[in-house]
Amino acid sequence: MEKLNWGIIGLGRIADSFSNGFFDAKNANLIAAASRDNNKLQKYKDLYKLDSNYLFNDYNDLINCKDIDIIYLALPNNLHCDWALKIIENNKNILVEKPAILNVVEAKSIFRKLENKDLLFSEAFVYRYLPQTIALIEILKSRELGEVFSMESSFGINLLTKKKFYFFNKKKKINLDDRKFKKELGGGSIYDLGCYTTSFSLLINSILNKNTNNFIISNITREIGETGVDVNSSAKLKFDNEFISNIYCSFKENLGSQTVIKGEKGDIILPDTWKGQDIIIKYKNEKKKIIKFENKKNIYTYQIEQISSNLLDGITKPKFPVMNISETISNIKIIEGWLNNSEKNETY
Repeated sequence: MEKLNWGIIGLGRIADSFSNGFFDAKNANLIAAASRDNNKLQKYKDLYKLDSNYLFNDYNDLINCKDIDIIYLALPNNLHCDWALKIIENNKNILVEKPAILNVVEAKSIFRKLENKDLLFSEAFVYRYLPQTIALIEILKSRELGEVFSMESSFGINLLTKKKFYFFNKKKKINLDDRKFKKELGGGSIYDLGCYTTSFSLLINSILNKNTNNFIISNITREIGETGVDVNSSAKLKFDNEFISNIYCSFKENLGSQTVIKGEKGDIILPDTWKGQDIIIKYKNEKKKIIKFENKKNIYTYQIEQISSNLLDGITKPKFPVMNISETISNIKIIEGWLNNSEKNETY
């Protein structure tokens, strides 16, 4: 079987998780890695049996390597735009870890750079490739629940406190070098976790209302932590077809990763939206249906194999429901509105 050759720039924790997907991938090879940390390069060399000629300290050397078909960009958030532009300039396909960019200006610069180039650019929301998401799309298209009018979506992990003696909480010691808590690196719960809920809102709205992603954002709350980044946030999105999405993210509360989609005949509940677990449908007549899902391979393998299959077939435009550059722009518009922390409505 023909295989696509991948390279990775940036070897942090998310790159480790993503790279594990290559063990099960049948149409893709991880052949190259770039990092300024030689210990990380040696780890990748041993674990993925990489040739020493494909280990790079200079990111430009990996970008210029002719044997690489696509690059997964997993650097800190604040570095995504500059390196994505260099990758595109060198005519390489690119998958960028979320959030792909930090503002609309960056997004539009990438959009302009992609014009007249036959390259794949996509933002790495792995949930969009999973069987659960594909099944959910079909349920919504079937109108099994009649008119769908709202949803609530959460992503929250308590990184700040731990329980100590009954109801008392104790502050955890924050690693000040952790990019999640550094504003200059694109940290904060909205960029790190809220971007899932905003992108999922866009996905559901696109199924219900294919014509537009126009929205109004209101009811914004943002709690700022000691390092200057948001740690607990929520907002309300109202799309111009009247579909409403209430979104929540947190570094302070264990909100989990549940989404509830409400329709006139019942609710769809996704207990684990981002890793692709079961779908629960609760009908208004009190009947309940559970659609079981068990990922048969690493969740990142689904992403790697679909992208590789498309590129091997000469398809460079992301297929729905995979994120394309236009949807990335819509997503960052919502995130920018959320970060403005303004109670007045903002329309894009």
